[in-house]
Amino acid sequence: MPNNQNTETDFSLILDNVLRRRQLLIGCGALSGIGLTWTPGVWAMDEIPSETTLDFEAVPANLLDTVTVPPGHAWHVVASWGDPLWSYGERFNEETRGSAHSQKLAFGDNNDGMELFVSNTRTLLAVNNEYVNLPVMYGNRASRAPETSEDVMKGQAAIGITIMEISLFNGTWSITKDSPLNRRITAQTPMKLTGPAAGTKLTITDLDPDGNLPLGTLNNCGSGRTPWNTYLSCEENFNLFFASSDREHNLSEECRRYGIRKNDRGYSWYSHDERFDIAKHPNEVNRFGYIVEIDPLNPSSLPKKHSALGRFKHENASVVVSKDNRIVVYMGDDERGEFLYRFISDSIFHPDADNSKILESGSLYVAKFAANERGKWVELTAESTGMASQAEVCVHTRKAGSIVGATTMDRPEWIAAHPHDEAIYCCLTNNKNRGRKTNAGGDKTSVDGPNPRPNNIYGHIIRWRPDEDDHANSDFSWDIFALAGNPHVHSGLNAGSPNINPTNVFNSPDGLAFDSLGRLWIQTDGNYSNEGDFFRMGNNQMLVADTNTGEIKRFLVGPRECEVTGVTWSTDRKTMFVGIQHPGERGHSHFPGGKQSIPRSSIIAISRDDGKIIG
Repeated sequence: MPNNQNTETDFSLILDNVLRRRQLLIGCGALSGIGLTWTPGVWAMDEIPSETTLDFEAVPANLLDTVTVPPGHAWHVVASWGDPLWSYGERFNEETRGSAHSQKLAFGDNNDGMELFVSNTRTLLAVNNEYVNLPVMYGNRASRAPETSEDVMKGQAAIGITIMEISLFNGTWSITKDSPLNRRITAQTPMKLTGPAAGTKLTITDLDPDGNLPLGTLNNCGSGRTPWNTYLSCEENFNLFFASSDREHNLSEECRRYGIRKNDRGYSWYSHDERFDIAKHPNEVNRFGYIVEIDPLNPSSLPKKHSALGRFKHENASVVVSKDNRIVVYMGDDERGEFLYRFISDSIFHPDADNSKILESGSLYVAKFAANERGKWVELTAESTGMASQAEVCVHTRKAGSIVGATTMDRPEWIAAHPHDEAIYCCLTNNKNRGRKTNAGGDKTSVDGPNPRPNNIYGHIIRWRPDEDDHANSDFSWDIFALAGNPHVHSGLNAGSPNINPTNVFNSPDGLAFDSLGRLWIQTDGNYSNEGDFFRMGNNQMLVADTNTGEIKRFLVGPRECEVTGVTWSTDRKTMFVGIQHPGERGHSHFPGGKQSIPRSSIIAISRDDGKIIG
């Protein structure tokens, strides 16, 4: 392959101008241990437990239609799209791909973020079901799209959240059918809207004149959990489900900022469920794009949409506790050139108290990064933005961020908090528009310190640390942990940072999570063509990083045309649960059933043959 030099910038310039105050560590005398680190002394080598060693054989990139894990590890399927949660549910039908009725009783499609919860002896998985893979779900239709009201109802039942008990028997995890804790939350599930936007003119509809009881949740992407053991599900690309029956309908500037269009994207919901017709119910769209809090241990509880945390395309929610015991939530807006946000609760977290309303009131901030490796959180209020009310700030949050001059970022995806110190990591997955065009609000996307490459096709991982190690502090320092790239094809900046080498190349880091030992797990949702700029990258994958040395190793490769997304662990850390989303999205996979079976999004369980902690 050709060696294409990037002449616009050079990695040495980034090292000089962006990372000049950091040092490069060589772990155990090996070049593979080189990594970009914080200021010397923050992470002393002897502070990191020896268990953080990445003691497995790295998995080579490949194009196989299966899951590949290191030698000494094994995996099995826990649940796949359409698997019934109750014994009276129908077994998945390969010919029909299910019905609206069967889907209401079954594991949803396109599983994404997930968290594990334990109640006495019961183990629960709360799993997002982001959207439906139209050509697969409706492959029994000539159009490969929904054609009837029944089809639309099936799609609405396939998204949202699945809460299911799972059990371990003879080394295999599976769904515990008929568990009283099993639950499906869909596009039709009643919810409660809290915070400044609730009951305002922005959220009132004909079907909900009080404006505080929205119906359903859409495009639930990444996840989070609270210290009081509730599940946070994040509404991302909600715009895709709306359209207009009136082609002359005047879309507002605020609607256009969120990607709302008059034309349908293939779901046809507006034709069969008028809630999604923006010409008839223009405020309905303002009731989506929130963090949804769910109590997985109480199947009768009402999910809450928290407007105080802002409305945008939420990727995930990373929750930490400040020094004064307030709850801090870090959030990314997954769109080219959009922003990073932070929420700080008004109330204090008390471990033994009722914390159920703690996310209903607080302060919302947006991030501004400076080229000198410093940054500041700017509070978004009616006063700081000049907007009419806090309700408007919380509904039109992107506009608020633009007004105060927030830094446009390269698609902020998952955010993860280090379990042993106060550093926060964030995947900036890619941005083909960097340095070329503005975001949807007209904000410039110039090449800058935290976004150092034009046409960022590979993505990178940034991290920051609050001043005085206090997440309530508005000032922070930042650096870049890893620039993804491809040294097979490029030299210079697009080859990646020093901790990227021919054995661990990847693109579009998306999912991100720490295990209890402080290892950082990285999941990708990128280009799997294996050609051109992506030569020898293979299928999407999961890697693990030692944030002390910067070392990154490939742990897993997924099947064809999938995204690897969502990760959580059993309580003993001997099983890792990983999501395999949309295998065969372009028609070239039969995972997990093989042969000529229908590809189905699935959750897999991974364990070590020696029974030790995974990793």
